[in-house]
Amino acid sequence: MDHLKQLIREVPDFPKPGINFYDITTLLKDRDGFHETIELLKDHYAVKPVDVVVGIEARGYFFAPAMALALGAGFVPVRKPGKLPYQHRSVEYALEYGSDSLEIHADAINPGQNVLIIDDVLATGGTASAVAKLVEMLGGRVSGLGFVIELSFLPGREKLKNYDLFSLVKY
Repeated sequence: MDHLKQLIREVPDFPKPGINFYDITTLLKDRDGFHETIELLKDHYAVKPVDVVVGIEARGYFFAPAMALALGAGFVPVRKPGKLPYQHRSVEYALEYGSDSLEIHADAINPGQNVLIIDDVLATGGTASAVAKLVEMLGGRVSGLGFVIELSFLPGREKLKNYDLFSLVKY
């Protein structure tokens, strides 16, 4: 996956000093790189049952609808609070300093549906773990969690060890 890694721009000291931000916009704009990213994720999950692909706001929205299309599945957005117009379920999760929450429509996933969760980056695993809880709260089964980038020096994989986790590029 080194060629995909070369398409991801590393921005030092963003959003604050000492943080390296991995900018996927350079991957998205590359027609071949974006296509290959979706194909590689699809190839991993094509052998698993997937009824719905959940995308995590905001950058997960770049990949999740494309994955839903590639797998012949539906797409469900998970949003930040106050963005969904209908009845919803919420989950709160811990951040390094404080907490945050995410929401999903109450009727977005039917009991027993197989759900693939897609996001751009796996870091600490807090957000992805919260989304898995939302899916399970609605009765869905998490088929897997797919990421374009995994920050392997952070504990995300350990936090999600009970799920099928797949990432394309590791830092």
